[in-house]
Amino acid sequence: MEFSARAGSVIPFKTDCLIVPVPGKLPLPAAAAAVDAALGGQISALVTAGDFTGALGAALMLHQPAGLAASRLLLIGTGKEPPMPRDVLNLIAAAARAVLGTPAKSAALLVTDLLGEREPTTFARQAARLFCEAGYKYRPGDDNGKRGKLARLTLVCEERSQVRTLTRGLELGAAIGKGINSARRLGDLPGNVCTPGYLAEQARELGKRHPGVSVRVLDEKQMAKLKMGALLSVTAGTVQPAYLIALEYRGAAAQAPVVLVGKGITFDSGGISLKPGAKMDEMKYDMCGAASVLGVMEAVAAAALPVHLVCLIPTVENLPSGTATKPGDVVTSMSGKTIEILNTDAEGRLILCDALTYAARYKPAVVIDIATLTGACVVALGKQASGLFSPNDTLAAELLAAGEASGDRAWRLPLWKEYDEQLKSNFADIANIGGPEAGSITAGCFLARFTRDYTWAHLDIAGTAWNSGPKGATGRPIPLLMEYLLGRIDAAGNA
Repeated sequence: MEFSARAGSVIPFKTDCLIVPVPGKLPLPAAAAAVDAALGGQISALVTAGDFTGALGAALMLHQPAGLAASRLLLIGTGKEPPMPRDVLNLIAAAARAVLGTPAKSAALLVTDLLGEREPTTFARQAARLFCEAGYKYRPGDDNGKRGKLARLTLVCEERSQVRTLTRGLELGAAIGKGINSARRLGDLPGNVCTPGYLAEQARELGKRHPGVSVRVLDEKQMAKLKMGALLSVTAGTVQPAYLIALEYRGAAAQAPVVLVGKGITFDSGGISLKPGAKMDEMKYDMCGAASVLGVMEAVAAAALPVHLVCLIPTVENLPSGTATKPGDVVTSMSGKTIEILNTDAEGRLILCDALTYAARYKPAVVIDIATLTGACVVALGKQASGLFSPNDTLAAELLAAGEASGDRAWRLPLWKEYDEQLKSNFADIANIGGPEAGSITAGCFLARFTRDYTWAHLDIAGTAWNSGPKGATGRPIPLLMEYLLGRIDAAGNA
């Protein structure tokens, strides 16, 4: 999808669909009022009659609107009160879905009334990202090619001085949207296609597309030399080789890097501690943490952002067999800590702990791991928020703020010592599960044992990485992570 910005009137602007934000009460704001006047008061009449409520995200499509050059006019509701930042995200997403439900190939969004005091670059970035997300299709031919043809979006503003900042935001938003959709596609691929080797190849391809990204892939022999016994214990039951993928982008080489660690279980049967058959097909999504960090790297490199970023992806397949790790086995992690594996379905933390130990060699400013780690997090937070764990209040606050700003929210949960006590083992330094209570918290406490040497946070995305029912990967938490990185870039520029 192509994006652009222009200043001037939308009345003579030729487009397949003109999108006009309209509140749920009169009088209309200035830009919408100008369109209303060109239509002879039709919008005001619709609001007065109650045929268009103007409720947040409400949509009404008018065809061949007399007085406009556009072929279609989409009215999108902004609510009766001035929309809050999250409301703006929701109404843009609603507009994108409505336009993409038509054969329109081009669209123009009148942004004058929405911008107000909002920063144009941020607004445009979010608009481009949301339109990209709405246009994602895993199987493009599902609608016989009759819908979702949108190829070009233009933001129309009043002030010519805003065009440059809007354009800059659109370019960055398009890069983020591309990263999100690439992550969604990886998540949606079946497990017989998206194997650990396939993820490694996708990382190499990313490096070829973006020369500023260096890629290193460690195989099992190399990981064995590093004594990554925890990670290698998970791959013992499958014929698919495991890998540790490391990508580095030096957009600000003098800075200590931000390290993102993404869990890459390309299929999780549970191993010997076998999962129930119902919904086991969704365990192809257990690599969405890996997909998300690849998506972030794609966006950062495409936008040439001034940040030093490292992405680590431990990737394996977890299957039962005669050689698989058994409950009660004890393994030694790269850190030297021994782990009693009481449940082979608590495997994500085993591959992450070795990757988190490996992360220390980059002397990071911050390490954030992203993982579809626990069903307990879904029980606690549902599909709305990712679980956030960090012993560092400043980092936690920054990530929470990034989630609110991007509409990709998280909720912080504790890492108290009382929970850590549940991980005691009779036969090793630590057990890999802590009993039935507070499962997402004890998983966070487990990871915290391997992150003492740097500032760290953990995002449990088990509830937010994909949708059930109409199944599909969401690309979360890429919006949150990109907002966080942009905040760091802004802070560094103002230091």
